[in-house]
Amino acid sequence: MKIKPIEVKALGNYKIWIKYSDGEEGEIDLSNYAGKGVFKSWNDYDFFKSVHIGEHGEIAWGQEIDLCSDSLYLKLTKKKPDQLFPSLREESINA
Repeated sequence: MKIKPIEVKALGNYKIWIKYSDGEEGEIDLSNYAGKGVFKSWNDYDFFKSVHIGEHGEIAWGQEIDLCSDSLYLKLTKKKPDQLFPSLREESINA
């Protein structure tokens, strides 16, 4: 079963709170992205607050910015990729 984000909201100081279908939830600090490249759009804090779950499960802002929900899950839980995707472990064992 794929773990998916089910709720997201903007917090202060470029942080988001996110909840996943397996019950994991918490804050993720995105301040290191703010003001850089495409993330300059976040300089308009109302735009940052428009965070939502996109059509394919990504964490998105408008049509311009999206972040992989799997990578955010790994950041939140401190898990390793092969814990989220067991087939990665199997591939490394069989290599």
